[in-house]
Amino acid sequence: MNATTAHATAPDQGRIVLLTTSHRVAPGLLSWPAWQALRTADRVLCADGAHPQLPYLREAGIRVDEAAPTAEELVDACAGGRTAVVVATGEGDPALTDGLARLAGSGRVHMPELELLPASYDLPGARLLDLVQVMDRIRVECPWSSRRTHKGLAKYAIEEAYELVEAIEDGDRDELREELGDVLLQVVFHARIAEEDPDAPFSVDDVAGTIVDKLVHRHPHVFGDETAETPEEVREHWLRTKAAEKQRTSVTEGVPLGQPGLALAVKLASRVRTAGLPVPLPSGEGIGYELLALAARAESEGTDPEAALRAAARTYRDAIRAVEG
Repeated sequence: MNATTAHATAPDQGRIVLLTTSHRVAPGLLSWPAWQALRTADRVLCADGAHPQLPYLREAGIRVDEAAPTAEELVDACAGGRTAVVVATGEGDPALTDGLARLAGSGRVHMPELELLPASYDLPGARLLDLVQVMDRIRVECPWSSRRTHKGLAKYAIEEAYELVEAIEDGDRDELREELGDVLLQVVFHARIAEEDPDAPFSVDDVAGTIVDKLVHRHPHVFGDETAETPEEVREHWLRTKAAEKQRTSVTEGVPLGQPGLALAVKLASRVRTAGLPVPLPSGEGIGYELLALAARAESEGTDPEAALRAAARTYRDAIRAVEG
């Protein structure tokens, strides 16, 4: 799109194109308007001799001058109707753009036509590439992070998951965004550590590929020929494909015993109910059996006892603070 200038453009003053690119897109993958501007330009300039686009531009037969002209020099270079394309650096060449803005605002210079031309755009999820690069550097250069192991990080995954749940229950959007990032960090951190395994290494791309394959396979009503009109039908598809994948001999397989007691009880009760197994709750004395019965009842009624207990505990906390106040 054309930049708006404070002074009328003289017909023979030419054109300046500021070409911006995203480092999150492979070099050389530029838009067609960008290639047209580069091929028809009288001069192409770039202040960064190590710019990742330069080898691809030169391979395409485009001469690029490694130069950092001032605003005045660039305006003079466009005299006589010439076009100059500036391949912007990662910082965006603020000195040049500020200088052009000052010239345009002065009213004393016949300015060339100014155009900002994005040559490549970030796709959704592109910032995840930044996270992977930052994690790579931290893993190598940080004395603490470089020594972490899967086992040493395990407790942080649990802590961050709890903090995420708290942010959801508080309804704090800013906190929710931050805690989602902390949970995502755990995934990227573990994947980065996994790359160094001498026997069975895998990367964050392998992690992403695995979950993509799983989601596609378990959603035949979205990616296949199956149909599902209700959440219950979706759940049936999910359980059926999961059972075929896992080929488990017991409904208890895959239930982590290290999770909180109420969540464990609910998960077991859900597996039994879904499978239609005639397994009565064990009888016994003590608070444990009473809690087990309460958890099973909550599951059958569609209530999450963990969330219900947390809500009650938060009310209790508020009452304590009220008394203290």
